[in-house]
Amino acid sequence: MDKNQKKKFFEIQRIYIKDVSFEAPKTPNIFHKEWNPIIKFDLNSIAHQLEKNVFEVILQVKVIVKNKKELFFLCDVYQAGIFFILNLKKDELKHCLGAYCPNILFPYARTCISTLVSYGSFPQLNLAPINFDDIFYKNLKDKID
Repeated sequence: MDKNQKKKFFEIQRIYIKDVSFEAPKTPNIFHKEWNPIIKFDLNSIAHQLEKNVFEVILQVKVIVKNKKELFFLCDVYQAGIFFILNLKKDELKHCLGAYCPNILFPYARTCISTLVSYGSFPQLNLAPINFDDIFYKNLKDKID
């Protein structure tokens, strides 16, 4: 390693729920309806710097489940983390905040959603893993095109 090259460093300082919402406005009557769900899934992440080398990343995962036009439930989770990141180049930092950190946060959000849906007395909802690297690079390519 070159003497002038600084060592890269990454540390999770905290992982927490920033906001969470579960709505099932038509319960208990909805429990007697046929279960043919239409599932809508939205994903978003935002990152901002809190102080030098310290960043908050927020992953929003929203699941809306309907039967035809009738809402069964809506679950919205803002899973957040504070990360200490040192000596990454600008492109590396963008990737870290846009893909690596959301990848760390997603299992927490997925567990929270699964638990809330279960507590709402609905069939278990297991979200599939997500390739945040793929999403990051696709968004990057779309901005270039």
